[in-house]
Amino acid sequence: MDMTFKGAARRLDDIDLPKLGARIGVGEDEMHAFLDVETSGHGFDAVGRPVILFEPHVFYRNLSGAKRAKAVAAGLAYPKWGEKPYPRDSYPRLRAACAIDETAALKSASWGLGQVLGENFKAAGFLTVQAMAEAMMADEALQLGAAINFTVENRLDDNLRNHDWAGFAKGYNGAGYRKNAYDTRLAEAYRKWSRIKDMPWPAAGPASSAAVPAAPPEPAKPIPVPQPTATPASSALPVPAARPGFWTALVAAILKISAILNLFGRK
Repeated sequence: MDMTFKGAARRLDDIDLPKLGARIGVGEDEMHAFLDVETSGHGFDAVGRPVILFEPHVFYRNLSGAKRAKAVAAGLAYPKWGEKPYPRDSYPRLRAACAIDETAALKSASWGLGQVLGENFKAAGFLTVQAMAEAMMADEALQLGAAINFTVENRLDDNLRNHDWAGFAKGYNGAGYRKNAYDTRLAEAYRKWSRIKDMPWPAAGPASSAAVPAAPPEPAKPIPVPQPTATPASSALPVPAARPGFWTALVAAILKISAILNLFGRK
């Protein structure tokens, strides 16, 4: 893992929000509301690193034995959330934690636009937490795609589609969501964006150069295919219609056969 945590740092394009929202059947307004409340509005810091928050209590639960003892002694891990204030910049802590256990450290940070916790790398659509961190370094569209994957995996996409802000906030932020008024803030942000004209988005647009990680939303129901109307069965077999000139040709054939038989019947 590159300890500078700097990648391509591609920003969202205007079309990314409606395009990614279309994956779960929501519009640009819902996506804007999510970004307003759940993120700082950008996925990279001033030097081009993913916006992160290192969580010492998560690091604690991802360690054991001597590694845990070392992390606790260094002030990088403790059992309960909120025991100590967080520093303004989480990267010095993250690097120090990686020196103890890279995988556990990466799992203990929340990443990018959606602040998806590294522990949830599988739900976010990645095979490893390292792959998730590298995607977070590359592209805000991948950051947002990871948040969408996490939302679908935890069955929160229905809440977002139905504007069940409390249900969504509880599922995304935990039972303490009311403390930070996540649900009312989501509702207010949605109302604000619903008064602003959306970016046009066709139902089937061209593929983006920025692929969204795997783990797509639940498959859409198959589109019903019109079936042919059944014809009532008949006891009689259908008789094909005779083509024009059929009887004329038949009579001519009979006469020809009769003439041949008469010819061979002569002695």
